[in-house]
Amino acid sequence: MTTPRHHRPPAEVREQTVCMCVRGQRCSVFTPGHAVHLIQARLASATPAEWTDAIVDEVDAAAGTVSLRAVDGGESTIVWNAAGAAHVAEVGSPVAVHRRYRVLAVGRRWFNVAAVGGEAA
Repeated sequence: MTTPRHHRPPAEVREQTVCMCVRGQRCSVFTPGHAVHLIQARLASATPAEWTDAIVDEVDAAAGTVSLRAVDGGESTIVWNAAGAAHVAEVGSPVAVHRRYRVLAVGRRWFNVAAVGGEAA
């Protein structure tokens, strides 16, 4: 006698991942503006000449944006981060930005950032 097989429907697949930061928890994805990936941190560490010193001009904690002005040329840029960079950065404080690997260093904390408006971070 054979046991009848029960058909299991395939698991539902979502088209987009949802980060846990949307629910008030730690970032669970590594897309720009979310958690810093280990490889991203290592690459940024391995290329110290590509860091740019900047000053925080403006912070919007509700939107998660930080407005930065480069110290050497005065170039301004706005970056977004869901992991709390806007809560840590203070207006007038010095920070460092790694443009190639999209990392914002505020003190000892590193944040993965996304450029607002499409310009390079």
